Amino acid sequence: MAQDVAHHEGATKRIWSVFVILSILTIVEVVLGILRLDILVFTEVVSMSLQNWIFIILTILKAYYITWAFMHMEHESAGLRRTVVWTGVFLICYLVAILLIEGDYIHDVYSTEFVTWDF
Repeated sequence: MAQDVAHHEGATKRIWSVFVILSILTIVEVVLGILRLDILVFTEVVSMSLQNWIFIILTILKAYYITWAFMHMEHESAGLRRTVVWTGVFLICYLVAILLIEGDYIHDVYSTEFVTWDF
């Protein structure tokens, strides 16, 4: 019985620590979105503002931590962890790259070509 109480207290502590970490990451994203600091918005890094890169990186970190905590990856073997987590990280990065490349192309077409924005 004492073992169950100790396990329950450890699980409760784990849930609160996950909650605090994810809350801090979310609060940082919200504060950066509200403040929109000029140094972050107008600094270009690889054709995109630094603030957008920060949002993408924080979102990937949150997805990684959610996978780590809620899918119980910390208790699995290293090979399974790498397979699940790195596949997701690769696919998210690939999706972001495709969206940014295609979005930039469409913006260039509407900005410099004969196609108008009135649709």
